[in-house]
Amino acid sequence: MTTARQGAARSGLRARLTGPARTVWAKHDRDSDGWLPLWRHMEDGAAIAGLLWDTWLPANVRALIGSAFPDGQRDARRLAVWLAGVHDIGKATPAFACQVDQLADRMRDAGLEMRSAKALGPDRRIAPHGLAGQALLGEWLRERHGWAVKQAGQFTVVVGGHHGVPPEPGQIAALHKHGHLLRSPGPSRDVWRRVQGELLDACAEEYGVQDRLDAWRDVRLPQTAQVLLTSLVIVADWIASNADLFPYFPQDAARSGEERVAAAWRGLDLPAPWSPDEPVEDAQQLIASRFGLPEGATARPVQEAAVELARSMGEPGLMVIEAPMGEGKTEAALAVAEIFAARSGAGGVFFALPTMATGNAMFPRLLDWIARLPSARGAQHSVLLAHSKAALNEDFAELMRDSTQRIVAVDLDAPGAPHWRPRDTKHAALAELVAHSWLRGRKKAMLSSFVAGTIDQLLFAGLKSRHLAMRHLAVVGKVVVIDEAHAYDTYMSVYLDRVLAWLGAYRVPVVILSATLPARRRRELVEAYSGAETQGIDVHLAFEEVAEATAYPLLTAVSHGRPPVMRGPDASGRGTNVVLERVEDDVDVLVGRLAHELEGGGCALVVRNTVKRVLETAKALRSRFGDEHVTVAHSCFIDVDRAAKDADLLKRFGPPGTAEGRPSGPHIVVASQVAEQSLDVDFDLLVTDLCPVDLMLQRMGRLHRHQRGEGQQDRPERLRRARCLVTGADWDADVPTPVRGSVAVYGAYALLRSAAALVPHFEQGEERPVRLPDDISPLVQAAYADDADCPAEWADAMVDARDRHEQHRADQAERAAVFRLGKVGAAGRPLFGWVAAGVGDADDTRAGRAQVRDSRESLEVVVVQRRDDGTLATVPWLAPDRDGNPLGGLDLPLDQVPTRQAARAAASCGLRLPIQFSYAEVMDRAIAELEELYVPAWQVKESHWLSDQLILALDEDCQTRLAGFSLSYSESDGLEVTRV
Repeated sequence: MTTARQGAARSGLRARLTGPARTVWAKHDRDSDGWLPLWRHMEDGAAIAGLLWDTWLPANVRALIGSAFPDGQRDARRLAVWLAGVHDIGKATPAFACQVDQLADRMRDAGLEMRSAKALGPDRRIAPHGLAGQALLGEWLRERHGWAVKQAGQFTVVVGGHHGVPPEPGQIAALHKHGHLLRSPGPSRDVWRRVQGELLDACAEEYGVQDRLDAWRDVRLPQTAQVLLTSLVIVADWIASNADLFPYFPQDAARSGEERVAAAWRGLDLPAPWSPDEPVEDAQQLIASRFGLPEGATARPVQEAAVELARSMGEPGLMVIEAPMGEGKTEAALAVAEIFAARSGAGGVFFALPTMATGNAMFPRLLDWIARLPSARGAQHSVLLAHSKAALNEDFAELMRDSTQRIVAVDLDAPGAPHWRPRDTKHAALAELVAHSWLRGRKKAMLSSFVAGTIDQLLFAGLKSRHLAMRHLAVVGKVVVIDEAHAYDTYMSVYLDRVLAWLGAYRVPVVILSATLPARRRRELVEAYSGAETQGIDVHLAFEEVAEATAYPLLTAVSHGRPPVMRGPDASGRGTNVVLERVEDDVDVLVGRLAHELEGGGCALVVRNTVKRVLETAKALRSRFGDEHVTVAHSCFIDVDRAAKDADLLKRFGPPGTAEGRPSGPHIVVASQVAEQSLDVDFDLLVTDLCPVDLMLQRMGRLHRHQRGEGQQDRPERLRRARCLVTGADWDADVPTPVRGSVAVYGAYALLRSAAALVPHFEQGEERPVRLPDDISPLVQAAYADDADCPAEWADAMVDARDRHEQHRADQAERAAVFRLGKVGAAGRPLFGWVAAGVGDADDTRAGRAQVRDSRESLEVVVVQRRDDGTLATVPWLAPDRDGNPLGGLDLPLDQVPTRQAARAAASCGLRLPIQFSYAEVMDRAIAELEELYVPAWQVKESHWLSDQLILALDEDCQTRLAGFSLSYSESDGLEVTRV
């Protein structure tokens, strides 16, 4: 039965209240002087909570909350609706009601005396209405229903935390000492108490909990359920507080509550969660149908095994898929996600990736997969690209443009009232994909059903911050896929492990992907999710096999509270033998060697560990090969150029049959780590700086990645055998000495461990190539094992490097733990102080990301060009948009808001300045200099693309100076920084 129908059989709150209670106010608009009585806002919030429960909340969330109650989900729904109804009871206090004089006077006339806001003074801050409401509800449960303090706290904390921060014990104690903030002393004290009791009694009767409270006294509400109930009440409150959906009095006084809610819900038009049926196809058919395999193609063994393992698990849990690059792990993960979602009741998928670039690359793949899912015709699925520059992604921007919706109440009987539908037809198959207008913004966007975004969005769920409950709701209702799990350092892993522990407690299905995962890290991930310590499982015995497994590919699965299981499927059968060779770290030597190797043509990839080495190498190579034969790719390009670089690399060096214009003559791509992951590119020869062995293997995955003719005969004759030249170290020293830039990036220990693991392959050359995929796991485990061997003459250097490495890891873990969310508490323990000593708001800004990544805070700027006459314009080389409209050289007037097209084009030229600008003194100086170009006309709501941005203006030669450095930018080489 829906809330609207139930409401028809009820008298409503107002009819249950006497005059004084009807005068209590909840909302006021200073501009229009409109207001909303508390009883009406209570009804609105409760009704919306019921509709959210019935039509929007994923089934797994409802089931988890319901599992704690004697009457299951029926009890859970009653509780959710009731808590949403009483969430603002703290507004029925002098501390709140005194804020608007004319509304306070109406209450005084009804006998509710109160001092003025000025007279109450700063003490009012001791009683924010959420905390006051928690206190009043707790008192009501104790005095009217005989609940103990501890029993009441697990329910009342939902009211106390509905503005994003559950109260702390010290705040609760302070309020108890200031009773005059809850009820004015003197004759009206009893009137206040009676009115508060009336409102709470009315809600208990109206929403069907009066007769259930005795049964709930014995409930021990899990902290996971407390979090989800809090988040549901927050969402209901946000919707019910939207004046466009729920207009204020006197404008809306004439409509009934049922009419009011129906119009608002119709105007909101939230897409329902994804609710898939479990696929009946076998693994081969499932992979073929969901990913459009060409006729005759089959699913790979890893994909088939992952699907079968997902179906065999007692209940969905965590699955770790370790398989070589190019084995279709992404497709396996999405196939498993569909099965897990159907079996668990999850209502969407969150695909977490290490960088914005990898998120952008995944987004269209996610859309294509969604378009092939079975779905009821006409269904809507909300989708999101989740990172700070998502609005600049063309695929997502198109969805936002085509999903324009005005959030406003729509009366059911309004003549010709339109029922909003997105205009998008390009992506519409059986279901429509929408970037829903209400599901936008920092706190709501992740509530979309299907999300591709950076790992930060997941790690924020482990960071003590405001509205953390909303971040939990956003991931709990989904299957979570974590890609490139090997890419996260100790600092990030501290957060990831804690998040996994909470996801396990929530029973959220998780799929983790990696090609190169150390065994110790595999065990840590599985153990964190399993909750083994709290389930009485012998951790050592249960997880010893996980840490010792040597099979590759390898699937590891665990359900919460159960022992893990493993499967070792075959690889696809295609492998590559890579011959390793050490090369002197001298750019002239490298140029000569590449001239020799590419004499008959071919495409080489040179991967350097720093941008500085990329640019130095490219300059030397161009002097020998010419500009047209050398391409540069690294992280210091403006966003739009970086995206164009990735697209160009895929177009020219991608798989046979899809790539176009692969150079026939010699061509060299000089890149930083941007070439390591999520780019399906294929080269004839690889040169790389020494790096950690797992990343070395990722780089090797770009070498002979695809078959080019029988026996690679379509490659130049000299390059038909895969070879990797390793430089970036002094190989002639007694102990290999990596270059300084590499040590700064990775640390000496990881580099020495990598070199030691590769010694046999270096020394035996063609007789002992690195066999991909067979050697991937042995090399990774050898490099990361605690007792790994190394040449005897390296021992002292290795011990010294390891000591520094362990100290660095301990330091990272200690710093990360400061703001890390605590462990899941015992059932029945209230969430008081859940985010105490937290970071405040956390979001996907440079400062927000720095909280979950161990990196210096970086400076991000928007790059524009200053013409000789002093005017500003977008940089001239920008390509036209999809409709052919020019974007380069557009005017950016200083006395008015630029056109939307020009502002967006400028915003697409964001650039993260390199590490030189991350040191405090340099950063402060740089900010001060950048703020000299402050344009007041751009700091308005209508200029959201450019407001609050730091603007870096290049001259017509694309040069400038900043904080003692000379900056030069080119479309081909990106940013080059030299000290003046």
